[in-house]
Amino acid sequence: MDELQVGLGSRSYTIKIAPGSLGSMAKEIPSVVAASRYCIVTDDTVEALYGKTLLASMRNEGLACDILSFPHGEASKNLATVGHLASGAAKLGLDRQSSFLALGGGVTGDITGFLASGYMRGVPFIQIPTTLLAQVDSSVGGKTGVDIPEGKNLFGSFYQPLAVYIDTDVLKTLPEKEYLSGLAEVIKHGIIRDAEFFTFLKENHAKVMAQDPEVIAKIIHTNCKIKADVVADDERESNIRRILNYGHTIGHAVEAASQFSLPHGFAVAIGMTAAARIAVLKSILSEEKAQQTIELIKQYKLPTEIPKTLDRKLIKSYLLSDKKNVGGQIFYILLTDNDGIIITDEVSESQVDAVLDFA
Repeated sequence: MDELQVGLGSRSYTIKIAPGSLGSMAKEIPSVVAASRYCIVTDDTVEALYGKTLLASMRNEGLACDILSFPHGEASKNLATVGHLASGAAKLGLDRQSSFLALGGGVTGDITGFLASGYMRGVPFIQIPTTLLAQVDSSVGGKTGVDIPEGKNLFGSFYQPLAVYIDTDVLKTLPEKEYLSGLAEVIKHGIIRDAEFFTFLKENHAKVMAQDPEVIAKIIHTNCKIKADVVADDERESNIRRILNYGHTIGHAVEAASQFSLPHGFAVAIGMTAAARIAVLKSILSEEKAQQTIELIKQYKLPTEIPKTLDRKLIKSYLLSDKKNVGGQIFYILLTDNDGIIITDEVSESQVDAVLDFA
């Protein structure tokens, strides 16, 4: 088993990565949190694939455990779902000594973390991510929350899990679109933090796409290490952690304008492409460097263009409501020629329009 630590003082926690570990997690979970009752929170798709297995495993260990599920997809990531789950937890008799287990992708992790942060004014939870996107990104760092009509992730909290358990074998049942969506966040980490890893992704494309076990293990370890180090330096995104939003400013706006029909990673891929093109327009990134980013995104069968069907004015309206905005100013995370990253609000409307009209 591969282990990493997220260093947050008294709230530090361990990320454990191992193939085939889902069946043995029940033996370890009580040592992390000795709850009176446990509740697995998952979506209806993952419930059928893995939820019942984990539930049976927990009960076989003599642990009081139940399961709550919700319809899969970003459309469920809202306050109504959190309220429904909270009511379900209360009906099951969960109290302040109980704990939630978030079994699923990024939507499940975000919902469960937010639920845990508010239920009984805060109960512990554990992340058990089942998608590549969640394993390499969203399960680590304590960002929780839901979408509201005005924008993505605008209602939530910072609430850290007590542990993250990653079973790499569950990726074998992941649809290709979901796997590719996770690769967008993998590419993002290479761009912003690790040039050697960026090169590794270019040189090992076939093995990555084939889910070679050793390559997958390296990808997950590297990404979790990057995320853990950044979070340890800046837990609440007041400074350096903002670089993890590379590609997300325009990406989130595009995702919201699509009414979340576009997978998150696909939107981030489009957003990273847009960020590269803005940096070129600002003369801080060469066309050659921008193309290196764009070509890697294309190599992994991810989109680089904003769908022509999306309303550009609607995208701009979502840009204005982005949670990363400060004082009404839109901030962009941009790459520079020396592999540096800058966070700036000095992007003109004409430059944004040029990128939005590129498609």
